[in-house]
Amino acid sequence: MLRLLAGGVFVAFGIGKFTGHATELASFRSYGLPAPEVFVVVVGVIEVVGGALVMTGVLVRPAALALAGNMIGAIIVSGMAKGELISLTLAPAELVAMLVLLWSGPGAYTLANELNRRRLRR
Repeated sequence: MLRLLAGGVFVAFGIGKFTGHATELASFRSYGLPAPEVFVVVVGVIEVVGGALVMTGVLVRPAALALAGNMIGAIIVSGMAKGELISLTLAPAELVAMLVLLWSGPGAYTLANELNRRRLRR
């Protein structure tokens, strides 16, 4: 459940980087980051791809590591520096979830495991 919920949040917020691009870009510009146009796209890709990997149970530890780094950045850049509530509430929760997945791995119920089980039944 942790993988599905946390990964789903990342996918949703990552998609938002593209569907609400102008708003997200304005936020990234306000953070004073170099090349905010690049940062918003890179972060969006990390969140969508990483979230999808976490949800499916594929490459969970590398994806969780990248997403944990992303959350540390969000907490520092938009949470602590700008006081944005979502980066002071949801980002730390997502960081903890990614640390748990780094420690525990994907668990028994993953897309790859399910496909293997079905293949063996044939």
